[in-house]
Amino acid sequence: MKKGLSETCYKFFVNLSNPTRLAALEKLMKKPMSVTELADSLGQEQSMISHNLKPLLECNFVYIERQGKKRIYSANQETVGALFKAVENHANKYCPTGGKCLIREN
Repeated sequence: MKKGLSETCYKFFVNLSNPTRLAALEKLMKKPMSVTELADSLGQEQSMISHNLKPLLECNFVYIERQGKKRIYSANQETVGALFKAVENHANKYCPTGGKCLIREN
């Protein structure tokens, strides 16, 4: 694979290809949360959420703000909001099935 934009895009989208990470981002777009709150809202173990937040933090898809002993996570609204909007727009405008073509069937 060529270095440059292709490699950057690959790493960018690989980071977002995890369903747990996407679900966490979707929740964090609505409001900032602690890992415990996020785990509860997603019905996942706290360790699983923490594990999946790490790569999102490394790429600045999410930010941390300390509130006393708590660490509150929030989504990078500029980047994540634009991505979610682009996906929604694509699904509505170009998917003849209303986005169902984006859902993989097992």
